[in-house]
Amino acid sequence: MDLASYIRDIPDFPKPGILYKDITPLLSEPRAFEESIRRLCAHYQGQPVDAIAAAEARGFLFAAPLALRLHKPLVPLRKPGKLPYRTYSLKYELEYGSAELQMHADGFDRGAKVLLADDVLATGGTMQAGARLVEQAGGAVAGCAFLVELSFLGGRERLRPHDVYSLITY
Repeated sequence: MDLASYIRDIPDFPKPGILYKDITPLLSEPRAFEESIRRLCAHYQGQPVDAIAAAEARGFLFAAPLALRLHKPLVPLRKPGKLPYRTYSLKYELEYGSAELQMHADGFDRGAKVLLADDVLATGGTMQAGARLVEQAGGAVAGCAFLVELSFLGGRERLRPHDVYSLITY
C-alpha cells in the first residue's frame, strides 16, 4: 500500500509559502491507518523497548495503537497542568516561542528504554524535548518513530544520536 498517496498537500497553510502535509486522509481510511501502525510495529517488534511515549496531541494517535500492539505501557507527554500526579517537567524553545512538556514521575521505571512516537518530524524541537524529558526521568531513548518526515527541515539531525524511523519521507 502506498501510504504517501493518503497524505494531502495543503498550499499556504498555516501561512503563505508553507506546503502543509495533511495526514487526516490517512486517518480517515482505516486500512491505511492500520497499515501504518502495522509497519511501525513490524519495525520495532523484538527490539528492546519498555514503553512508548508521545507528546500531545497528534503523537497520541500513533503511540496508543503502537503501545497496544507491542504490549507496552503508554506514557503521555502533556502540556503543563494536564497531569494530576507528580511530574517531571521540561521547558524548551520552538521556532515561534517556548513550550513545556510534563510526564508523570512514575511513567516508567528508571533505566527503561522508551520509544517516542509522533505523526510528523519537522524541525524536531518537540521530539528533542520529549527525548530530554525521558532522559531527565531516568530513561533511555530507544528510538523516535514517525509517520511522515519532512527531511528538508533537518529534524533528523537535531535528534542525533537517537535512531529515527519514518514511514514516509519528503
